[in-house]
Amino acid sequence: MYLKHKIFGKLFNFFTKLPIDNNLISFIVDSNESFSGNLEYIKDEFEKRGNFNFNFYYKDKLSLDSLKKLATSKYIFLNDNFFPFAFMKCNNQTTVIQLWHAPGAFKKFGGSVENASMLKMISNNTDYLITSSKHIENYYSEAFQIDKSKIKPLGLPRADYYFKNHDVDKLRDNFNKEYGVDSSKKIILYAPTFRENEEFNNVFNYLDLEKFNKRLSDEYVLVLRLHPKIKKFYSSEISVNGDYVDCSDYKNEQELLLLSDILITDYSSIMIEFGLLNKPIIFFAYDLENYLSNERGFYLDYKKDLPGPIVYTSDELIECIDEGIDSSNLDSFVKTQFDEINGNASKRIVDFVLNEGEKNG
Repeated sequence: MYLKHKIFGKLFNFFTKLPIDNNLISFIVDSNESFSGNLEYIKDEFEKRGNFNFNFYYKDKLSLDSLKKLATSKYIFLNDNFFPFAFMKCNNQTTVIQLWHAPGAFKKFGGSVENASMLKMISNNTDYLITSSKHIENYYSEAFQIDKSKIKPLGLPRADYYFKNHDVDKLRDNFNKEYGVDSSKKIILYAPTFRENEEFNNVFNYLDLEKFNKRLSDEYVLVLRLHPKIKKFYSSEISVNGDYVDCSDYKNEQELLLLSDILITDYSSIMIEFGLLNKPIIFFAYDLENYLSNERGFYLDYKKDLPGPIVYTSDELIECIDEGIDSSNLDSFVKTQFDEINGNASKRIVDFVLNEGEKNG
């Protein structure tokens, strides 16, 4: 695998001898879907500033023309790891910015849980890592093996979505029609994460749907959004009976968060983004002790620092929803994950990049 990355690096480095195009911005993507988050918001913001040209370099396609554009770009943006960067030596007039796709800091990742030598090499060739808060700087420095001076807490670009004018009533009407949902019912979104231990991936072994619906279905509808790796652990036939609505393939996750009234999750970072909406979150951690012992762990104290109650059984979950959810810790938690909550993250990032570009030009 390293050989493949090294060959890519050599090809890239050959083209860096060519002149830099000061109006060219490259985005490294792996699919059309990967462009729909942070990168799209950054592109939109650049388009407001001037006559820039954009190059999309697809990780899984070797295009010499696109590679040449990548090597001669003024700015390169990433949203995920790109391992060839360990061997790529950009022109000193090029600025490389890692936006990262996940908000805040919850589950440990990268250099916090695995061999970090490759990540260190990548970070040496990265100019800036954008995070959502100064409070998580130490975690990201460890995860990326990057010097703190390169970390800039400017925000999460795609979080700007929640501050735009959305016709929520129209979105909900469309949702109701597509899935046959009663408009009078509130939406409970259940978004469990994937476990390495297969025993705990079938959530319906732990969530009693019959009890859940008997107690709550007059007021709520349960909407399920499964991690792609979990699908094989449950039977879709259950949804045919109307016990829940399967939205695992719903294209716009942010729209789904916007429409939901309550989030049930466990160890998923989706809760950080949902927290921006100031709506209740419940943590259904039926396998917590096993997860703490055998999975990658957390940057925070799971039992003390979460922005919502933790429940361990179906009965506790149902009772929590029926009696009222304690969200008293939500505001303080969100403030540790986001320094500024105003919908201007993309603007701050582009302002910073352009100003730094002027200094280094």
